Amino acid sequence: MSTPTDRQYASSHEWIKEDGDTSTVGITDFAQDQLGDVVYVELPEVGRQVTAGETVAVVESVKTASDIYSPASGEITEVNEALSGSPELVNEGALEGGWLFKIRVASLSSGLMDAAAYEAANG
Repeated sequence: MSTPTDRQYASSHEWIKEDGDTSTVGITDFAQDQLGDVVYVELPEVGRQVTAGETVAVVESVKTASDIYSPASGEITEVNEALSGSPELVNEGALEGGWLFKIRVASLSSGLMDAAAYEAANG
């Protein structure tokens, strides 16, 4: 499983990657592997103000439904519309094409980890 060093990770298995004035959020390779085949993704509404740790999305697989928590406080600026018709993109590329949403960050969660710490916690 891949844990890129260019982003931070939450203990609840979300990642956040800074990209200019917004950050991209998705679930980790570990999380998508544990979920199994993703069949539906419920994304947040663009413009929504969220707080770090708040449930903002849901990923459903053949095994279970899993809440997705925001790793930052701020405003949702974009969602990955491709997931509406192709939720399997989360399985095919959780760290790239299967991203969930973008957020204009006001503040990051205090509990985020770097790649090494995340791997150590989930090794």
